[in-house]
Amino acid sequence: MDLLDAHLIPAVDGVAFGLLLFVVAAGLSLAFGTAGVLNLSHGTLYAIGAYTGAELSDGTWGGLALGLAAGTAAACVAGAGLSAATAPLARRGHLAQALLTFGLALIGGDLLIQLFGADELPVRVPEALDSSVMLLGHRYPAYRLCFIVMAVLLAAFGTWVLTRTRMGAAVRAAADDPQMLAATGHNPRAVHTGVLAAAGALAGAAGVLGAPIIGPGPGTSENVLMLSLVVVVLGGLRSLWATFFAAVAVGEVQTLGVSLVPDLAPYLLFAAMAAVLILRSRFAEPATAHGPEGPAPDPVARLREHLAGRLRRRTRGTAAEASGTAEAPGTPGAPDADRAAGTAGPDRSGAAPRGYGNRVPKWIGRLPGGTAWRQAAPLLVLLVVLISLPALLDAYSISLAGSALALGLLAVSVTILTGYAGLPTLGQTAPFAVGAYATVNLAEAGWTVGPVQIVLSALAAAVFSAVVGPAVVRARGTTVLMITLAIGELTGAVVNQLKSVTGGADGLVGFPATQALWGGEGMVEESELYNYALVVAVVAVALTLLVLRSPAGKLLTGTRGAEARMRASGHPVGRYLLVAHVCAGALAGVGGSLMVTVQQYLSPADVGFEIAAFALLAVVIGGTTSVIGALLGAGLIVATRDWVAGSWPGHGPLLLGVLFVATVYVLPRGLAGLRGGSGGGPSSDAPRPPDQPPPAPAPSPAGKVSP
Repeated sequence: MDLLDAHLIPAVDGVAFGLLLFVVAAGLSLAFGTAGVLNLSHGTLYAIGAYTGAELSDGTWGGLALGLAAGTAAACVAGAGLSAATAPLARRGHLAQALLTFGLALIGGDLLIQLFGADELPVRVPEALDSSVMLLGHRYPAYRLCFIVMAVLLAAFGTWVLTRTRMGAAVRAAADDPQMLAATGHNPRAVHTGVLAAAGALAGAAGVLGAPIIGPGPGTSENVLMLSLVVVVLGGLRSLWATFFAAVAVGEVQTLGVSLVPDLAPYLLFAAMAAVLILRSRFAEPATAHGPEGPAPDPVARLREHLAGRLRRRTRGTAAEASGTAEAPGTPGAPDADRAAGTAGPDRSGAAPRGYGNRVPKWIGRLPGGTAWRQAAPLLVLLVVLISLPALLDAYSISLAGSALALGLLAVSVTILTGYAGLPTLGQTAPFAVGAYATVNLAEAGWTVGPVQIVLSALAAAVFSAVVGPAVVRARGTTVLMITLAIGELTGAVVNQLKSVTGGADGLVGFPATQALWGGEGMVEESELYNYALVVAVVAVALTLLVLRSPAGKLLTGTRGAEARMRASGHPVGRYLLVAHVCAGALAGVGGSLMVTVQQYLSPADVGFEIAAFALLAVVIGGTTSVIGALLGAGLIVATRDWVAGSWPGHGPLLLGVLFVATVYVLPRGLAGLRGGSGGGPSSDAPRPPDQPPPAPAPSPAGKVSP
């Protein structure tokens, strides 16, 4: 009884908090499970209701009713608008939806701050509810007890609507069989819009009623979104009551858990989320493909056939030149005639067939390694531009360029996993953080030589990735996104709690500067730091490209394009993916080390969820299989966030949100797709039939890797 008496109030608070999360998560579950939209702006819908309700609250029942009506209606309209915004992405998978809705969340958050201010708004409730009642000898806020009753009634009403009404039947049919729903005379698009509008209304109503519990202010939307994602993962998408009990459990962990085990409470939620996802992927059928199967043969056999064909073509070409004869267009020995006729014939350099519009001068193809020169040209141009930047930019801009190189390596590591291994990730900031904090602690311990810091940071990040890798490589699709998100958030919790190593929320600053080489001085000038970062980035990218162009890289590409055939032919696909995960983690660790060296400070915000989303956006901007594209995308993000936003202070999130939205709509295949086909490789977000999963790039006959 003493234990119950001591923890009664936190336990009841946990129920109230959990039921608030239930109302929000019910809308998120409805949007994802029924409408198929991975809505990362759902927390913003909650914030719309919370800000509106707080602005209209005046301590009367009329003010509460007006705020509830206005907040619910505003979020409902926003949900319907979200349906229109995501309609063009219906065939492009959840990755595009996640990026679009995250961009909309950034835009919406900035607009809310402009309308209502950056301070947390006070909320006034009716006088009858702004009091306390006796609960087992303790005084407890009457408003929270009233909210508990309302949330339970809402759960019962929602379950009745979904299971006992024609409207609920239409909603369930829209999730299970939209074609059958259309055959019965219902419009699936109208149901889709109605579902997202209802999800928005639930979030808005939760925002108005929950404002006295989770008040409107900076960070509210992100906090609500993360907790709602945990609830949805734990409760699943099929049962409203399962979501109900999962929400109550999350609420208890957030309140009672802090009271009972304060040291473990920050880890419990995302650890539970990761455990549930991992168990589901373990007990489900083993994933056998990243995408639809195609007619491509085994990649190793395909590589052998290509090399043999290339040797035969060179032999024929040499014989034809020696005899002075010309073969007819369309035959293997007449590439020039084929190009002149506008057909796609192979050339003697071994490149994949090209159309008339993609031809290059004949003398390039006749150079030794002419195809390699053509493929390396973008890299060389980019390298020349990067080398010349210190002579063109001021000190601040040079510092930003160094930060862009660090973020670029993180983006390249995401490219390896998302574009080549088929594992879309929101958790690469975890090994990025490991590399960053390893560098800081090495510097404080006297290990200030740059190459030593790079190697040890990469090794630490690789070990971390090897530990968490088995939990990631088993899953596919959206489950990978959620598992990696949980890993990233758990790493963030460790960063905030392990103050002796990370400095906690205050971060780390004032550590010794890095030496470029043994016996040198610590680098403090922006140009020195930039040149160091450029050398490290060039070496790291060069090694990455060499691996991706090697037989190991071709096997990885084949794993994504034809996983079932790879398994059937005896290839250890899981081992390939684990090695790719470890190598990508090491590369992210190098990026983290560079970021610390360039910035000379480190805070939790530098390794948080927002940075993970930025890295994924950089990959989408560049093209999911383009290394150069990832670097350019990172540069564009840093320029938008820190340079362009400098001329419009306070609107950095708005500009980044616009960049997210524009990228998803305008560049479905990224910058690499603008080169005309093979440059960027097929994008996982390319349009596809509704009944097929997102397509994945299969290895080309030449096994080409986009630079």
